[in-house]
Amino acid sequence: MMYLIDSYAWVEYFIGSTKGEVLQKLLQEERNSFLTVECCLAEIRGWALRNKKEFDTIFKLIRANSTIITITEQDWIAAAVVWFELRKKRKHFGLVDAVILVKQSEHRCKVISGDPHFKDLKDVVFLR
Repeated sequence: MMYLIDSYAWVEYFIGSTKGEVLQKLLQEERNSFLTVECCLAEIRGWALRNKKEFDTIFKLIRANSTIITITEQDWIAAAVVWFELRKKRKHFGLVDAVILVKQSEHRCKVISGDPHFKDLKDVVFLR
């Protein structure tokens, strides 16, 4: 199975929370493959700075366990439509969240997240 890991899931994994254990178990299954959208790296770097964590080590672990995927102009344009539609129902749904859904659709995978914006969306492994 292919999964797209969002920033929320990576942070839970790195702090060793119960929610992060879900990702840890999925990472251990050899049949699984993982993607991380490049914009999530900035969010994770921000978290590392705020929490005085060593980002280089974190970045190496992300790269060792997932493929970093880039965002194109077309992805941003498509994300604007997703963002517009979802904000009708989810007031604070973010543009980066919309980019993640665009990449999820492109790669036909599941998103791993505990971000409330993703709760009850299709093909999301929601960390509880």
